[in-house]
Amino acid sequence: MNIIQYLTTIQFGAGAVSSLRDTLNELGISKPLVISDRGVKAAGLLDRDAMQVLSSAPTFLDVPTNPTESAVKEALAAYREHGCNGVVAIGGGSPIDLAKGVALLATHEGELERYAAILGGIPKITNAVAPLVAVPTTAGTGSEVGRAALITLDDGRKLGFISQFLIPRRAICDPELTLGLPPSLTAATGLDALSHCIETYLSPRYNPPAEAIALDGFVRIWDALPKAYANGTDLAARTEVMMGALQGGLTFQKGLGAVHSLSHALGGLKELRLHHGTLNAILMPPVLRANASDATAAGKIRRIEAAAGIQGHSLADALDDLNRKLGIPGKLSELGVTREVFDWTCERALADHSHQTNPRDLSKEEYAKILESVM
Repeated sequence: MNIIQYLTTIQFGAGAVSSLRDTLNELGISKPLVISDRGVKAAGLLDRDAMQVLSSAPTFLDVPTNPTESAVKEALAAYREHGCNGVVAIGGGSPIDLAKGVALLATHEGELERYAAILGGIPKITNAVAPLVAVPTTAGTGSEVGRAALITLDDGRKLGFISQFLIPRRAICDPELTLGLPPSLTAATGLDALSHCIETYLSPRYNPPAEAIALDGFVRIWDALPKAYANGTDLAARTEVMMGALQGGLTFQKGLGAVHSLSHALGGLKELRLHHGTLNAILMPPVLRANASDATAAGKIRRIEAAAGIQGHSLADALDDLNRKLGIPGKLSELGVTREVFDWTCERALADHSHQTNPRDLSKEEYAKILESVM
């Protein structure tokens, strides 16, 4: 028997952010904590007319590139100090994931670690999680509809916290909020979303509805991302990429794969502050090549190629070409990664929750070979 669930209420389209006031009223959030970051603040997105409902709300902006346990604790202290009864996350995946950690600990006792999926924490998360509204300002992570948060603990482990109760109660997806996104961030976040669609589609878990959504999301991003990169004001392209990113998030319950096992591990190298989407873009081609020896995965890869009109070369090669066109670094070494971290990274990848749903059960040596191929 397979249990399939979908998922939350999504308000999608240009101008959707105008629904924020009504959304807060519907959820009974009278004292929200706003979690965002300084880039979103500097871009003026928090000053829009629709955001004025939050003008007197306490705001937490010190969100790291990769959310950390210490930042969760700081934001949680602000939540409690101001007597908040809900959270509004405005930004990319980092503010949204951090907000999930706050919403969890606001209503659940103990340290964050006890709720990590890999440590048996899934059943400990209940429907008492504080209400969360997610307003994405990038089109990439899918965290606005995802049931997971990735948070780096104080000891350096980057762990997944997974529960249907961590899915935001409302997702307000307004592509107009992404119009000012610079090309480099457009590329990195869009390729992050593309990797979600690919990895969830290839996951061996049985969920045909999710696979249909993932394949459709892939095609939307594949067609529209180069246009959004070339012209950041192309609202039609921005809308398609945001929908594709949303669809990638809607398929997370199928699980991800080795790309995310490795990028989660590398993201734990706090001194490098590596961007998750950039890592996924670099790692996706070699992981596809490693998975192609699995017959089922190979068949699915061919279906992706057919749906996207890729002819004459492989999906992995086509993704390499796309990375170059979108200015993604070609090698991990360009990001400061050294071979000295391979052993640590591979050990973490094997322990990551995404490793379990890769099409092939990769060994530590195979993970190291993948890393070496993009050094």
